[in-house]
Amino acid sequence: MAQVSLHHVGKSFEGQKVVKGLDLVIPNGSFTVLVGPSGCGKSTTLRMIAGLENVTEGEIWIGEKKVNDVPPGKRDLAMVFQNYALYPTMSVFENIAFGLQNRGVPKQERKRLVAEIAEVVGLTPYLDRKPSQLSGGQRQRVALARAMVKKPQVFLMDEPLSNLDAKLRSQMRIELTSLHKQLGSTFIYVTHDQVEAMTMGDQIVVMNEGVIQQVASPISLYHDPENLFVAQFIGSPPMNIIHAQGTEAEHIGFRPEKVKLRSMAKEITSTAALKLEGRVITREILGSEVLYYLDTNRGRIIAKSSADEFIEEGILVELSVEEKDLYRFDKESGARVRHESIRLATGEQLGGIVS
Repeated sequence: MAQVSLHHVGKSFEGQKVVKGLDLVIPNGSFTVLVGPSGCGKSTTLRMIAGLENVTEGEIWIGEKKVNDVPPGKRDLAMVFQNYALYPTMSVFENIAFGLQNRGVPKQERKRLVAEIAEVVGLTPYLDRKPSQLSGGQRQRVALARAMVKKPQVFLMDEPLSNLDAKLRSQMRIELTSLHKQLGSTFIYVTHDQVEAMTMGDQIVVMNEGVIQQVASPISLYHDPENLFVAQFIGSPPMNIIHAQGTEAEHIGFRPEKVKLRSMAKEITSTAALKLEGRVITREILGSEVLYYLDTNRGRIIAKSSADEFIEEGILVELSVEEKDLYRFDKESGARVRHESIRLATGEQLGGIVS
């Protein structure tokens, strides 16, 4: 196990900066997830930690050792890719033991180590099978076991579940988080899927355009975003954003589950800071919850509510959001504006968000 530290790390390709001055500490034993849209620099960052890409500027430390000039094989890391890269002609046992054999580990010791790891990841009954005889989830476990058997200080994972179907991805997320707790090792995991990040990581690093936007726990990211990008990227469905009428320098945000809907015949609570009228355009029934897509004079808004009471499509409704559930962002920088209150209901402050 080891702490991984990045000090002003940058990477350029043909003069174009793709990773820009990252400062990041990945604590010893943490499950840290790098998340962001395609092209944000997360995989390049992982490859620099692994030694597969050279650092253009800055320093990378693993434990007490600077590793900028250390070859990948000497960094005491193990990497799992989305392509499992298993040897098709080798058995599961041989795939897992291959790296040990190359390092000259004696045969009996190889057998012991492979048996130990196979038990941990549930592969003991499959050690004699070839990869073609395994399911996608089992092949993923072989790739993990091959990494684990080296007992590295740090595990690096680059979208390892992206080739699996939705049900298997969900199952493997649970298995990976359980495995992390069992091993207590440092995991660094890259994904573009914010749901995957939120359900697996204890520390999440949100990236965009080569820059770290925020580093926090899943709960903090969701409830306390630092900027507009994080607020809209984290959360499914994303945060609603509207312009503050009369205050062009600001945006107002609120989560879909914080929107209260009432038919026009019912009275909206007087404590609401935001009040609008809208029409239900369509809805998605998710079992115990329903997503409502509403057209308002402030644009399209999504509301999430219990499925106990349906609102029909085409119905005109009133929607409201309490003051404590509103977020405020600077229009130019997108940075969070932290004022003591956002009083929007009177029609006098911030242009009064009252339809």
